[in-house]
Amino acid sequence: MDFRPTEEQALLRRSVREFAETEIRPHVREWDDAQHFPVELMPRLAALGLLGVQVPEEYGGAGLSAVDYCICIEELARVDPGVALSVAAHNGLSSAHILMFGTEAQKKKYLTPLARGEKIGAWALTESTSGSDAAGMRTTAVRGRGCWILNGSKTFTTHGRVGDTLVVMAVTDRAAGPKGISAFIVERGTPGLSAGKKEDKLGMRASDTSEVRLDQCRVPADQRLGDEGQGFVDTMQVLDAGRIGIAALAVGLAQGAFEAALGYARERKAFGRPLAAFQAIQWKLADHATRIEAARLLTYRAAFLKDRHRGARTTLESSMAKLYASEIAVRAAEDCVQIHGGYGFVKDYPAEKFFRDVKLTTIGEGTSEIQRLVIARQLLR
Repeated sequence: MDFRPTEEQALLRRSVREFAETEIRPHVREWDDAQHFPVELMPRLAALGLLGVQVPEEYGGAGLSAVDYCICIEELARVDPGVALSVAAHNGLSSAHILMFGTEAQKKKYLTPLARGEKIGAWALTESTSGSDAAGMRTTAVRGRGCWILNGSKTFTTHGRVGDTLVVMAVTDRAAGPKGISAFIVERGTPGLSAGKKEDKLGMRASDTSEVRLDQCRVPADQRLGDEGQGFVDTMQVLDAGRIGIAALAVGLAQGAFEAALGYARERKAFGRPLAAFQAIQWKLADHATRIEAARLLTYRAAFLKDRHRGARTTLESSMAKLYASEIAVRAAEDCVQIHGGYGFVKDYPAEKFFRDVKLTTIGEGTSEIQRLVIARQLLR
């Protein structure tokens, strides 16, 4: 096994880091305070290939590997986890679902503009009464003349207000339980589709999160995504891959918090010495550097297996990476605040934003409790 990055991967990391430092960092606080989704950033992200990282070139994407994708998400999250979340949702959920289960016609029609950044993707699964219990959703889809008629609402949808191409899960056969759920592609502007409440979030505030409402929303029959009744099964496979992206986001966030703490510890003096001269601080830094590297390796292993075994499930590896990376990121963000002391509690320093942002990594795309359940089932089956 060779753990060294290739020259291409090292260049990719440098390129995305430079982009994040020049195009994103100057606006981090502004976007966070205003809860502004930086739509003006989308063409620049697309130009760098970041809105179609793993999409094949034939559909307008960059055609990169899952490991490359992790590097991109890491470097964005190191600067602004909110932007990284939007890029991860666009790539790892809506685009990934269409890439994995769409017909050739659907890929050409919907995937290409998503990969080129001409459209923004959204993925609507969660409802107010069905979060971890996704199979308990209430949104329905019934057959009409040459169409499906969708009714219901979704919550906590990334890009719910700004998304152009939504992948929506709905019940098509209540009696069939999880095998009675199907997925649909719904275009912005479709009659009956509307955005509901925009969530006022603790963190990740530059990433749009909103309700999605469907009221007699008629979707052409050819916009069903995947086989009828396979939507839930397909969703679980999409989440396997999506969790690798969230793990990478957590690694990048932890890296950003660690670097902020390290820089402050070197500069801030107490009792005539830099904070970094005290063993209590040194041990915190050493522990976090070790945990971050371990989380990175878990994440890259899951990504490597996804690349190597196309079509194979990485459920165990993805959940392990997501669980560990998100939880060590919480500890890194917490100690970043602690090392900053009082300055970690004010917005003049990045520590408080990392602290607010990080908690979502233990909730989104499956809580830590769900990850432990998934891991245990994989071990015991």
